[in-house]
Amino acid sequence: MVTGTARMTALEEELSRLAGAVPDPELPILTLEELGVLRGVHVLAPGRVRVELTPTYTGCPAVEAMSSDIERVLHDHGMAEVSVVTVLSPAWSTDDISTEGRRKLAEFGIAPPRHQGTGGGPVPVSLAIRCPHCGSTDTELLSRFSSTACKALRRCTACREPFDHFKEL
Repeated sequence: MVTGTARMTALEEELSRLAGAVPDPELPILTLEELGVLRGVHVLAPGRVRVELTPTYTGCPAVEAMSSDIERVLHDHGMAEVSVVTVLSPAWSTDDISTEGRRKLAEFGIAPPRHQGTGGGPVPVSLAIRCPHCGSTDTELLSRFSSTACKALRRCTACREPFDHFKEL
């Protein structure tokens, strides 16, 4: 994890690892690190730490649960004062989801978001959504919203299985 231009201390790296291992409350198959929402961990004084968290979208209801879980984990690790602050800039993007996070989404039956190319890498030419069950790109949109606002409900026309697609942001 990068926390600006300053180099992280060993304690900050350890606390970042602990906070990053917290499961996402809406997608518990992913950790906050894999989801890419953990932006920084800063030790301010002995026993006092500030954690920077970027929500997947403004008003995300999971931020409160994420914050509480991070506070609990770091309190359990001996941090007396833990403050979790919301950082809105730079905004979170689905490109922030790690390769491992994308693999886990597909394994769980959720089509991962397509890369948008905000990181300077190549942008995929295909706009097709790949079925996580059979791999076909012959899919159709059933609903723009699914179990959470960040997912859409789709169906594969090849295997006929419905699946969630994590929408690109």
